[in-house]
Amino acid sequence: MRARGVRALLVVLLLLCGLVVLADRVGVGIAEDRVAEVVAERGGLAGPPEVAIEGFPFLTQAIGGRYELVRMSLTAADLGQPDGTRADVALRGVQVPLSDVLSGSVEQVPVERVDGTATLSYELLSQQLGTGTTLRPEGQGLRIDRTVEIAGRALPLTAVGTVTLDGNDLVVDVDEASGAGVELPDFLVDRAADALDLRYTVPELPFGLQLTGVAPGADGVDVTVAATDTVLRG
Repeated sequence: MRARGVRALLVVLLLLCGLVVLADRVGVGIAEDRVAEVVAERGGLAGPPEVAIEGFPFLTQAIGGRYELVRMSLTAADLGQPDGTRADVALRGVQVPLSDVLSGSVEQVPVERVDGTATLSYELLSQQLGTGTTLRPEGQGLRIDRTVEIAGRALPLTAVGTVTLDGNDLVVDVDEASGAGVELPDFLVDRAADALDLRYTVPELPFGLQLTGVAPGADGVDVTVAATDTVLRG
């Protein structure tokens, strides 16, 4: 009889644990939708982003009004930026009182730290240099292929450039250029190479994010971003 009672108690405890986990996961799903709406409103986004709240148990975070880590995937539409722009950011130490969330009266959202990566696609950047330009990563730099017109001549060029930041500008400086499969006078190549330099002002990003670094990526130029002690007010 005693063993049977212990087994019954264990079954009850397991069921309770299962219900707690289920309630926690359901709560996360509901909260993610609401947090996405709040962040879109207070973060100045054009639309609600894809949100994932990390950490378990979630309910203790909700009751405490502080979320350790909120991950977001922002599309060009969310950011209100040109196609070819996207960002993946992590908001750490997000403070949203549960009572404010439930009442829909969130006025501001303090965030201890934000970091992530904004990606500018190669297609977007190549458009800045003109039709027919292609960019792709090559080592730590970018390879640029373009036909330019110099002194009435159409010159097919290929070049390799370094990528740096100058304030809020992404800068591609051509290190070397050559004729693509044709022999060209050096002075023409030098003149044409200047037409391959690129300066692109990165659009203002949400959450007070500042540009901290840049590097060529698989799909575009990746710009690392960060902010500390920021408050989302809308």
